[in-house]
This record gives sequence, structure tokens and C-alpha cells, in this order.
Amino acid sequence: MATSVKQMLEAANAAVPKITSEQAAEMINKGNTLVVDVRDAPEVAASGKIAGAVNVSRGMLEFRADPESPYHDKAFDKGKTVILYCATGGRSALAGKLLKDMGYENVYNVGGFKDWTGAVEK
Repeated sequence: MATSVKQMLEAANAAVPKITSEQAAEMINKGNTLVVDVRDAPEVAASGKIAGAVNVSRGMLEFRADPESPYHDKAFDKGKTVILYCATGGRSALAGKLLKDMGYENVYNVGGFKDWTGAVEK
């Protein structure tokens, strides 16, 4: 049976807890946290990103997160808390579900960059 984007988002939102900007900031301050911006490079260039975040476009996430991939990014570690965001929260929800499916346990969706109230870097 075919799956719609709406169904995929419902499943992702059920699997990945949505947190506030303030909750994300607390987690970041505790350390051992990876913040991932899953927007495309032109979006990040136009607005900046959360200070300290790594930018991995949604299309490359699987390759960066998998230690067996030649494209693996060492910042991805299943022992870390992972906080994701995008422009409005949809891509980050789907990305969070994907990471959960890949064995990452502590995954959270802070939603859209527009909702972030903390430090930003250009």
C-alpha cells in the first residue's frame, strides 16, 4: 500500500519528540549533543544556522549518519543526543524518524529555524 507524505509525517511526529527552543538549549548546554540542520545549503547561507550545528541536507543524512558509509561524518555518534531542525519542522521530523530507524535513540525535533531563540552563526 502506498504511503502519503501526511502519513509519513504523522509516523515521524509520533516517533520523534518535539521540543521547544528552550528545551533544546538546555540539552545543548549539558553537552554530548549534536545539532543537525537538515536544510539545503542555500537556505543555510541565506539565514545562518544554530550556533554549533552541522548542516547535512536531508538527502545526505543516511550517508553521514551511517558509520559504514564512506561519507560518514564523525560528529554522528549513536551515544549522543541528536537535535534536528529545518525550515518549518517537516524535514526534521522525517530525518528524526530515519535516525531512530538507524538505531539512534535520543533524537528530538526542535522544528523550524524560525522558532529558534538562541545563538545563530552565519
